[in-house]
Amino acid sequence: MNSTERLMRDILRRGRDDFGVVSVKAEFEAEGTRMDELLRLVDIARSADLPLTVKIGGCEAVRDLLEAKQIGVKYIVAPMVESAYALSKYIAAKNLVFEKDEQEDTEFLFNVETIQAFSNISDLVQVASSNHELSGIVFGRVDFSGSLGLGRDGIGDERVTEHITDVARLCDLSGLDFVLGGAISIDSMPIIKRVAAIKLNRFETRKVVFTAEALKSSDLERGLLNAVHFELLWLTNKRAYYGRISSEDQKRIEMLESRWKLLNTQIL
Repeated sequence: MNSTERLMRDILRRGRDDFGVVSVKAEFEAEGTRMDELLRLVDIARSADLPLTVKIGGCEAVRDLLEAKQIGVKYIVAPMVESAYALSKYIAAKNLVFEKDEQEDTEFLFNVETIQAFSNISDLVQVASSNHELSGIVFGRVDFSGSLGLGRDGIGDERVTEHITDVARLCDLSGLDFVLGGAISIDSMPIIKRVAAIKLNRFETRKVVFTAEALKSSDLERGLLNAVHFELLWLTNKRAYYGRISSEDQKRIEMLESRWKLLNTQIL
């Protein structure tokens, strides 16, 4: 580890011990996380004794599932599931990659993040809960707000919150976990607490996942600040890593350019 990664590890340890952090998150989907980045995140998370949450690239992203299995992911989330058929494809893909006994160590969830998905929510919940195939639902507030034409600024709109609470009730009735994500900040705590009164297991920022029990802490604001600090350091470390890669051949490029110009001049 470098010094930034050690600081990230310490931030996660404090989050785990003091602020209710239960997982670190990466996305093959929106973030486009590369495998070398993911392996660094795995190292940092494990040094803080925290499991990993990975959002795969789609409902049938078998390669993503294989890679998640290889590194040992605790939570796997499929994005943009809008129909019972898409959800059945996700279930088939995870059953193809993970043996039944292997699934005991991994929880499989899916995203509800559009009004189209909500229109099919009863069917989705039925398929997910049938034979305990899936663990739960992650509600993505930002994309859901966008699907209603409200944009990112509309995540606090009452229409969005009502849809969230409806899904939370269905999860409570069906025994599915309910996780809330999308622009989580201290300003969104009244909404999140309203949801938690119905059903909430976890809530998540882009990189950090909290247990719902964290909502009861007087240090919640500091915990969210801690999560922002972690993401900032992650991006800073990522930029430095790829910056080193982009510059590592610079001297040889300059030498070859100089040689090519000289030989090109001589030949011409």
